[in-house]
Amino acid sequence: MTKSDLVARVSEIYPYMNPKNIDRVVGIIFEAIINALKDGRRVELRGFGSFAVRSRRGITGRNPRTGETVEVAPKKVPFFKAGKQLKELLNDVTDSEGTK
Repeated sequence: MTKSDLVARVSEIYPYMNPKNIDRVVGIIFEAIINALKDGRRVELRGFGSFAVRSRRGITGRNPRTGETVEVAPKKVPFFKAGKQLKELLNDVTDSEGTK
């Protein structure tokens, strides 16, 4: 799902809202998550999951074409951990009779 797919879906659910306003709100939400991660804070969306920043140490790599040794700088990467409720929803398997 892309951002525009998300905006379209919200527009379907709330047809009385202007799609441009929905796009703006979705953008603000994403921006707030990004800014919190940039500040080193954790973002938790109850029932969905949490976003955090993890630090990767620098390593010595190798260029696969030349075999030359290359230093890879340390960096920060985003990390997402799915919440319990999301995991349960994804793994909710029912048989043909509708029972678990």
